[in-house]
Amino acid sequence: MSDTSLPSLIQQMLLPGFYPHPCKENIELIQTHCSYVLLTGDYVYKLKKPVNFGFLNYSTLELRHKFCHEELRLNKRGAAELYLEVLPISQFGENYKLDDTTSIIEYTLKMRQFPDEGLFSTMFESGKITESHIEDLGRVVALYHSKSETNDYISSFGSVAQVREAFDQNYEQTIKYIGGPQTQQQFDETKQYTDKFFEQRSQLFQSRVDNKFIRECHGDLHARNICLWHDQILLFDCIEFNEPFRFVDVMYDVAFTVMDLEARGRKDLANVFLNTYSEQTGDWEGLQVLPLYLSRQAYVRAKVTSFLLDDPGVPATVKEESAKTAAAYYTQAWEYTKPRQGRLILMSGVSGSGKSTTARYLAKQIGAIHLRSDAVRKHLGGVPLYERGGSNLYTEEMTAKTYARLLELGIILATQGFSVILDAKYDRVKLRSDAISKAIANQLPIQIIQCTAPVEVLSERLSNRSGDIADATVDLLSSQLQASEAFTTNEKTYIKILDTTQPLAAQLNDVIRQ
Repeated sequence: MSDTSLPSLIQQMLLPGFYPHPCKENIELIQTHCSYVLLTGDYVYKLKKPVNFGFLNYSTLELRHKFCHEELRLNKRGAAELYLEVLPISQFGENYKLDDTTSIIEYTLKMRQFPDEGLFSTMFESGKITESHIEDLGRVVALYHSKSETNDYISSFGSVAQVREAFDQNYEQTIKYIGGPQTQQQFDETKQYTDKFFEQRSQLFQSRVDNKFIRECHGDLHARNICLWHDQILLFDCIEFNEPFRFVDVMYDVAFTVMDLEARGRKDLANVFLNTYSEQTGDWEGLQVLPLYLSRQAYVRAKVTSFLLDDPGVPATVKEESAKTAAAYYTQAWEYTKPRQGRLILMSGVSGSGKSTTARYLAKQIGAIHLRSDAVRKHLGGVPLYERGGSNLYTEEMTAKTYARLLELGIILATQGFSVILDAKYDRVKLRSDAISKAIANQLPIQIIQCTAPVEVLSERLSNRSGDIADATVDLLSSQLQASEAFTTNEKTYIKILDTTQPLAAQLNDVIRQ
């Protein structure tokens, strides 16, 4: 039976006979504040409501037509398999006809329907998300950003004034929730942090613009807009209605995913996503803006959830739950702004000693940025990560450049409160002493983790290695062992020796506790 409070078009679209293809008997309708979404079985039809919220305006047929096409165009980038076409709907008396241009009264976007269990948010709730899903997501988002458009107009949205506007609006629109889900202290301190960031870091914003990191991004990249379909990760339902919400720093998108994973209680997976993405793109310097955007994305979720408290149509039980959710997001936004003590951890050991496995494990435990020399070297040399590097990538000069860049990035990030793991052989006294002296000069705690394993284990690991970005092979092992320089008395105060044939957790407990 149709709901008489719905527009007559939607009432007819709930009937299987409306469509030129087979449908399930009970067509499902999902409503948002700005759209009707009809799930028919194999296909989904989405119509825009004639609303104008200022930041989103679908108030005329012309605008709805335009934004249906924009939604189709923009979502072809991340989910071409799902987004099919925009169809007109004509009216004949009291009846409506799909894909008819005689007397157009509306437009609908036609999409393929995928099973709900393919949604990342559903996979989370059912415990089916794995670390490899998240690594794949990091690679998918990196590729998505590499293909996203940028130009002078898009880049103009990266100016401090443009970026700041949305932050200021968020604060203005949430003052009334202080004393409710938001506290005065959290409000003041979150705002002070972002105000100070904009005032003091204008050069950082300019460098993001100059280096073409302001792009036509997704704009709403959380687990409910990511799905696994036919063994492919698809990014769908991006922002089509508002340029400032999608002409953003790539780190804005990254922050949305990281914040969402952390809000779901999976900081370990957030770390895996962040490190995978950063390694793919080489945009480690972009992590400097990450805390700002993490706070913003959590704050936006808090704000939008708070709006439900003002809606007279929302039941009291839902409001109670919404107040708790909003409070958690406000707290999360505030926590991202708190100062943190950065530190450097140097991995050391020959190829096959388990440095990267150890570093990955440790990064997940302590939320560290994992910088691999293999990735840094290939980005410097312009070699794709999974392509084997030529001899010119492994000259003394290139090795010196790689270690210099590794340390430079480590210091940049650690001085801004990140724990950073520098994952390289660090087999020479000079390389280690450079790192130690730089850390001391910047008042950063530093530790060296020396990974060890018997020679036969090292050989076996290198022989079995596949699908990794590291190029080292077993024939290099003996020369590496010979070239490794012993630790000095001074260095020994910073060293923890690890046997990587034994469980890591117990051996790394004290490092994690620090």
